[in-house]
Amino acid sequence: MTILRTTLLGLLAAIPLAAGLAACSPLMAINAFSSGSASHVTRGLAYGPLPRQKLDVYAPKIRTGPVPVVVFFYGGNWTTGERADYAFVGHALAARGYLAVIADYRLYPDVHYPEILQDAARAVAWAAMESSRHGGDPTRLFVMGHSAGAYNAAMVALDASLLARHGMHPHDLRGWIGLAGPYDFLPIENTTTRPVFFYPDTPAASQPIHHVTAAAPPALLIAPLPGQDKLVDPQRNTGGLAKALRALPRPVTETYFDRVGHATLVATLAAPLRRLAPTLDAVSAFIDANSGSGNGNAVLSAVSPKTAVPASITVPTRSPGAATPASELHAYDKTPAP
Repeated sequence: MTILRTTLLGLLAAIPLAAGLAACSPLMAINAFSSGSASHVTRGLAYGPLPRQKLDVYAPKIRTGPVPVVVFFYGGNWTTGERADYAFVGHALAARGYLAVIADYRLYPDVHYPEILQDAARAVAWAAMESSRHGGDPTRLFVMGHSAGAYNAAMVALDASLLARHGMHPHDLRGWIGLAGPYDFLPIENTTTRPVFFYPDTPAASQPIHHVTAAAPPALLIAPLPGQDKLVDPQRNTGGLAKALRALPRPVTETYFDRVGHATLVATLAAPLRRLAPTLDAVSAFIDANSGSGNGNAVLSAVSPKTAVPASITVPTRSPGAATPASELHAYDKTPAP
């Protein structure tokens, strides 16, 4: 969080009238400059019995029917983070016509791996069961995250055992989106991260790259260009996971932006910083391509490291039964409280 704050403060200094707000909190400043006029917000909904098992829902004010649902997890090295700090993500997604679910989850030192991931899966299961009450379409469900949150999203999408606790499967997701995520980081070098994963006895099963199977949902992996992310190596993590998915083969779009770093990538979802990278456009294109009715997996074309946004989109038909109807999903609180 310190690196995120320092980096964003420098960017916000270039935005007129932002200096005073940035002195308080860079994320607060970004939220202040992110219009919420297109979204209706419902805050503090419980997806579990514990204090950190809460989420906020950002619904488009204007919609003609049920809309795709995106569950977002923020980063913070699994030790920090608050859903309110990422209101700009909820507003951005709602303005594009999606129901955004911004979820808190328990953090270290209160919990370790895999309890953190159990919270993430539980939040996704909540969205599958409850999003229709807020105008969402649970048969068009996506999971998304940045940094540590991208890891959470990857594990929920790839490790079938997490959703299985709630009677769900990876194919219940239309796709997942990772922004600068760590997907293959053993041995752990970051000293803050080590105790979260029981270093030096970190289980190999904690790594998303070891859970790539033929059941993996379509993926959109976005990262800074190699060399511009000082925290998570884009080549090993984003590039490596994309290669593993393609080898099966599974649908994956791999996109790199050249004017952002690890911390600023997620900030480009906010209106004041979108000039740095078209992250929201890439996310929207992926969701729209994989939200169509019909049969088969919709796929965004893979892009080269120097390409800012996907050059083309193809939307083949969707295979029957690829998404479980809401009426067939099990209750999100099926497992006992942690």
